[in-house]
Parts: sequence; structure tokens; C-alpha cells
Amino acid sequence: MRYRYLRFPGGKGKAVTFSYDDGCRADIRFSTLLSDHHLKGTFNINSDFIASKEGDWHLTKEEIQKYLLDRGHEVAVHGAEHKANGVIRPVEGIRDVLRCRKGLEDAFGIIIRGMAYPDSGICRFHNGTSLSDVVAYLKSLDIVYARTLGGDNNRFDLPEDWYAWMPSAYHKNPGLFTLLDEFLSLEIKEPPKLFYLWGHAYEFDKDDNWNIIEEFCEKVADRDDIWYATNMEIYEYVQAYHSLIFSADSLIMYNPTLKKLWFNIDKKDYAIEPGETLKIG
Repeated sequence: MRYRYLRFPGGKGKAVTFSYDDGCRADIRFSTLLSDHHLKGTFNINSDFIASKEGDWHLTKEEIQKYLLDRGHEVAVHGAEHKANGVIRPVEGIRDVLRCRKGLEDAFGIIIRGMAYPDSGICRFHNGTSLSDVVAYLKSLDIVYARTLGGDNNRFDLPEDWYAWMPSAYHKNPGLFTLLDEFLSLEIKEPPKLFYLWGHAYEFDKDDNWNIIEEFCEKVADRDDIWYATNMEIYEYVQAYHSLIFSADSLIMYNPTLKKLWFNIDKKDYAIEPGETLKIG
């Protein structure tokens, strides 16, 4: 056996995900657009800003349930008060993240372990805070991934560090469609590729450019070689893949997870069922 590479569900070599912040009213239109194109995304919510009545700038609990969760999208932590984790002291960060997580879980009766850093996130550090401090308390609070910002990576790699998950592009990236065309034209021979788009849905209203995200969704949707998933679905699938157990010569593998997993060995695709032991060769 030479090399082994992850494949997404169905043996697909590419995946697409979205991450949009702040739980604003424009998220209703945006989530409708995603769902109409069979796309999936993650919506990062500030628990303290959930509206008490319809028509406010932020969404109500009922609207988040109806337009986001009931459509199969993910809700993730974005800080109770939208405070940058690199700027506030660790004790303040712990309080803000925990209150947000607990507030969202209490509101929707689900387990929430994903996050997008609020404000400047981990782009800068003050008040004695360091990246190691932030990562340490996120792990202690059972947050398993956190999307960062500070510049698009203009790449399609899976994250090496789930607590500094850099998106492929912000929807305001001037090279967005060039990047998308590059992604769509890729023929996956080795490592899998992910296009991760982020932003704020209210910006489409502010900039009067809903046509940008409408065109993006139109171009990326309904392709046989792409898996469409939330941030958490991607994290959990990759973690399950890394949980495979191998013999010393790597020719026998056991899947201890509850997920069916796909991978490629020596240019041949394989799938392994939950609880299955598979021999290669």
C-alpha cells in the first residue's frame, strides 16, 4: 500500500460549507437560498442578542428554529456578547463562551460544540491573553472547532488546527469567482478539498449585492462530486476517519465509529461500514 486519502460521503473528493455570523434578519433570506439549492451552512449566534419579537434586527428563538435548524443548518457559538477572545482576559472569554453555549443549548434543546470567533477573534492579543490560553479553555468548554478570520487563505485544505479554522474566502473577496472556478475544475487525485465561504448575510442588504451569493449558490449546487455539509458535519466526519484502527502493515482496518467512511488507497476507492473490519490487498 502506498498512500491513503480521505474521501467524503459517497466517495466524493470535494466538499462545500458556509459560515455566517450574528443571527440577523437577512439570515432568513440567506438560509432559504441555501436550502433551495440543497446547500448547508452554519449560523453563528450570539445568545444574548436573540430577539424577543419578530421584526427586530436579530432573529427570534422561533425564527432560528424554523429557518435555520428545521432546514438542517447548524447553529454555533459566537460569544454571548460578541467579544473578541484574543482581547478579553481568559476568565472573561470562558464566561462569554460558556454563557453563549449554554444559552443556545437551553433555547433549542440540542448539543452545540462549534464556534466562530466573534469580532477580531484571535487576530490580535491583549490583556495577557494568548492563543494557547484561548484554545485551552475552548477545549475545556467542549468546543471542538472555531472558525477564525483575518484574511482568506484562498485554498481548499482541511484545517490542520480546528481551533484556527481559516475559511477559503470571504464573500467580498474580489477573486471569489476565480477561486470558485478553480475549485469546481479540480480533479481530486490525492487529498480531498473543501471550499469554505464565510460572511454576514446583512452585508448583502447593505451592499445591495444579493446577486453575488445567488450566483455563487447557482454555480456550486447539485454537483455529483461535491458533498454539501455544515461545519460540524465536516468536523465529525474527519474525526471519524482519523479514528480508523489499522494493523501494523496498514492492510487490515477496523471502523469503530458509527459512520460509514470512504477513502482512497493507491487510486482505488473503498468504503468501510460502522463496526466493519476490512482487508486491503
